[in-house]
Parts: sequence; C-alpha cells; structure tokens
Amino acid sequence: MNTRITIADLLEAKHQQRKIAAISCYDYTTALLVSQSDIEMIIVGDSAAQLMLGHDSTLAATMDFMVAITAAVRRGAPSIYLVADMPFLSYQVTLAEAVKNAGRFITESGAQMVKIEANSAHLEVIKKVSDAGIAVMAHIGIKPQYISKIGRFKAEATTAEMAAQLINLAEQMVSAGAGALLLEGTAEEVAEIITQHSDVPVISCGSGAGCDGQVLIAPDILGLTQGKSPKFAKSYDKLNERTIAAFKAYGKEVHAGSYPDKQHCYHMKIGEFDRLKEILKYES
Repeated sequence: MNTRITIADLLEAKHQQRKIAAISCYDYTTALLVSQSDIEMIIVGDSAAQLMLGHDSTLAATMDFMVAITAAVRRGAPSIYLVADMPFLSYQVTLAEAVKNAGRFITESGAQMVKIEANSAHLEVIKKVSDAGIAVMAHIGIKPQYISKIGRFKAEATTAEMAAQLINLAEQMVSAGAGALLLEGTAEEVAEIITQHSDVPVISCGSGAGCDGQVLIAPDILGLTQGKSPKFAKSYDKLNERTIAAFKAYGKEVHAGSYPDKQHCYHMKIGEFDRLKEILKYES
C-alpha cells in the first residue's frame, strides 16, 4: 500500500527545490488515472460548476456538491495530497460557519487541506480555520468567485504598486495560518518573489515557473475543453477530437446494427437454449 502524501512531504519538496505537480479534477474516474502518475497533489476546484455542470462561473458550486465530488476524488486517489475548494458563501457569512464547512471536507471527504479565495478581509477566516486544526491554502491573485463584482478577469500584480500589495497580502496570509498559497494569474516576477519569501509551498495557476509547483485542470491537460482557454493553459493531448471520433464510431455501428456483435453479448450455457425451446414448446 502506498503511503499517503502529506504536507510534510510538500514542505520537504519546497526546501529541496523539487517542483510539485498538481492537477484539478472532479471525479473518481479521472482521479483513478491521476493516481497512476507521479502527481503529488489534486485540487478539487469549484471550477467543477463550469466543467461538470455547464455554468458560466464557479458561483453555482454548493457545499454538498463539493463535498460529494471531493469524496469521489479521494476514493479514486487515496494516496495523493488532496485539497478541497471552499465554494462561494461557504466561508464568507460567519466564522463559525466557515470552520464548520471546512471541517466537513476533512471528516466527510477525506481532504487534507481546504482552499479559500482570500483578501485582507478574510485573514480572520484563515486564522480560525487554521486554529481549528485544518490546513488552509490561501488563494490570492485572480479570484474567480469575485466575477460578479469585477466583471472580467485580468492579470494581477502587473504594476509595482499592485505587486507590493499582493506580496504584503501573501505575507499576511501565512502569518494568519495559511499552510500553502495558490497564486492565480499573477505576474511571474511577483510570484517568484512571493515564493522565495514564503516558508510554505506556493502553487502557481498561471503565475509562472518561479513557484514551488503548478496546477492545471485535467480537462485542459487532456485537451477535452473546447473554446477559448486561459493563456497559461497547455494541452498535452487532443482527447476532444479523439473522443468525438469514438462517439461517432459507436453511433455508426449502432445505426448499422454491427454493435453489439456476439463477443459483446451474454449467452446461455451450452444446451440450455435447446432446453428452453423445449420448455416453451411444451408450455405452448
């Protein structure tokens, strides 16, 4: 049995300057495949609301939905370090509710860390969740849950003033108890400074090569997504084309009556069909 990756392993990787590979996925089948690779971390992101449910933002993800899919991912990848995304309004209402919801991911889903999209107003949330004994990843930079407030996303920390503010925010997050940082859509130069000055692992989501690790969503990696992808997304296959071709081939065989053939059907034991015909003849 493989030993489960822990935060201690990730900290060791950072100190030894070994890069951490993370994938965001949302289901048992994909997680099972990820578990057969050398990926160290899975983040079950609220982007599942878009990729799995077809919404135009992450805001539709609910606690029950996120808990269920995180548990599914844990069953598929029992040994990989598992981070669960706190969905919209699961931590913003009250501190007590934030701790309770974070705890659900640990007790019901087997997650080892929760991720919170945070600004300076959430420092107390980070502290309370951490003080409850729950590891927290503070997500700063671009924050998808703010889409209704800002209208569209743009790269973060592209000016000196913005960069200084983000660097300071990262320090505050760690001081408040964050055990890891996720930087999304942050200028590479700034992300590298944050990484160099942080004692915790820093994962990049479109924030350059200077971070301790990188995360991409599984559908982008596999080339399953269609339409415009973020600048930083890279596909390592074209499974969308191959998947469509497979569906077309299946449909063609069904329509032609060539699927299923004898090899893909169950059959009665030898002699039993003759016996059945005798029974049916007798009964008729």
